[in-house]
Amino acid sequence: MTINFSYPLSKRQRTVKSRSLSFNLLCVLRSERQRNAIPLGHLLERLGERSFGWAILLSSLINLLPLPPGATLVTAIPLVFFSVQLVLGRSYIWLPPWIAKRSLSRSALRNTVLRLRPISRRVERLTRPRLQGVFQPKIERLIGLLLLGIALALFVPLPLSGWFPAISLFVAGIGFVERDGLVVLAGIGMGLASIVLTVLVALSVAAGADAIMH
Repeated sequence: MTINFSYPLSKRQRTVKSRSLSFNLLCVLRSERQRNAIPLGHLLERLGERSFGWAILLSSLINLLPLPPGATLVTAIPLVFFSVQLVLGRSYIWLPPWIAKRSLSRSALRNTVLRLRPISRRVERLTRPRLQGVFQPKIERLIGLLLLGIALALFVPLPLSGWFPAISLFVAGIGFVERDGLVVLAGIGMGLASIVLTVLVALSVAAGADAIMH
């Protein structure tokens, strides 16, 4: 299944998008208020974006929703899927039906976007098209490999360990949508730092468990 990104944006939506990605997303969510849940594929179509940016951004938001322990073992799969496609050099997103039809709670997603607006608006104010070399095919594949490593960190079953990689992927997603290579690299840097933090936490937990057992 190939998602069609030809959904036309109105003049007002295009203006809103240039001002604020988060506000544009909130407008789409508001227009879908008759739904309790929205399929991921449908939401991407409504956003009318061909790049991987919105897919990465939305998938990272899923991992920032209030989720039961261990849920990231499932919710991180789309991020891994998109990252692998970047590594393979694909120029468009392909979604299998089981991912495209995955429903997101509209109210939970809206609340998460609102909670993250202090972060997203600060990043959005700084974004502009720059460091376009980041989006060259060979560099983009390397970026995809780094994003894959960050996405895999979401599978680590430690309390709050998934929050930091998800935030870094959220920032990288903004950079992709805005074609701002510097913001993409900033998100990657945050993600690599989150991997180091996750490793340190895992080692501390392992050392503590070993001390208790002995």
